[in-house]
Amino acid sequence: MQVLLTIPAPSNPPYLQTFNDPILHSPSSFHNLSLNYKVKPGRLEAVKGGAGIFSAIGRAIEEDEYRKARAEVQRKGFEIEGYSIEGISVGGHETCVIVPELKCAFDIGRCPLRAVHQNFVFITHAHLDHIGGLPMYVATRALYGLKPPTIFVSPCIQDDVEKLFDIHRSMGQVELDFDLVALDVGETYELRNNLVVRPFKTHHVIPSQGYVIYSIRKKLKKQYIHLKGKQIEKLKNSGVEITDTILSPEVAFTGDTTSDFLLEPRNADALRAKLLITEATFLDDGFSIEDARERGHTHLFELIEHAQWIRNKVVLLTHFSSRYHLEDIRQAVSKLQAKVSAKVVPLTEGFKSMYS
Repeated sequence: MQVLLTIPAPSNPPYLQTFNDPILHSPSSFHNLSLNYKVKPGRLEAVKGGAGIFSAIGRAIEEDEYRKARAEVQRKGFEIEGYSIEGISVGGHETCVIVPELKCAFDIGRCPLRAVHQNFVFITHAHLDHIGGLPMYVATRALYGLKPPTIFVSPCIQDDVEKLFDIHRSMGQVELDFDLVALDVGETYELRNNLVVRPFKTHHVIPSQGYVIYSIRKKLKKQYIHLKGKQIEKLKNSGVEITDTILSPEVAFTGDTTSDFLLEPRNADALRAKLLITEATFLDDGFSIEDARERGHTHLFELIEHAQWIRNKVVLLTHFSSRYHLEDIRQAVSKLQAKVSAKVVPLTEGFKSMYS
């Protein structure tokens, strides 16, 4: 016996799939989902009447097909160079990009739930669409019994961030515990024994900075490569430094910036990291390059113009203006992809198709 069930579509079906979502949605959240069930005769023979048949089908949904369908509904995000990237970035509305493998979020936006579980937050600048959810982030971690997080900011906004939390402590009569690290451009902070972070210079309408996260590994010095194991061990035990420390840029995040960051010689590591997460607020002739620069943002045309400086393996484009649809973003990606060797990926959570 074969039964075909068609479930009505929701008014706003999701564009991107999501992974490890802790919320279990009902079957009605699936768009035009057709499920075919081959029900064994023996199972149906034990059920009397039509209602019993549908009860058995319901159990089949819960036990088999529903699980399969639910497994395909993943948290909004994707895999890039071994990193699971997720988040949202809509120009002027909210920006928070999460890298769970690094236990970090770049900017906090309105504090999406997934960001709460990240131990480190790197704030690029003090506009509300990038920093507004910071008190909620700290408070929610405390509510969940998580350890106080570490928040990185530019030294020029350190005092104001402290004042922000003092106000919330006073208004809410609550403890808000966190470690605030004022990290300036060029300074280095150890996140763990094989990972460090270093800010780099960006250009926005207010003070801003980006961040590069580096992996650390040890490499045997060239003069000792020819030695045997016991000889190397003897040198090491005698106190000789036999290795060089190699810093490898893994992930770079610009936040809001003009294209000038591409031309900063000291930003070379950001432009050779495995993954560059950068903005492209404006994508077409509707806004000129001059308009973008006046607002402290980057135009796609500038990324194309300076494509020769981009040596990353993957470029994740973010912070598109809310005036754009998915089709506009995809067209823009194809234009940049034709100019760079890097793979270009757009972060499109929060954007809709012009046909939806």
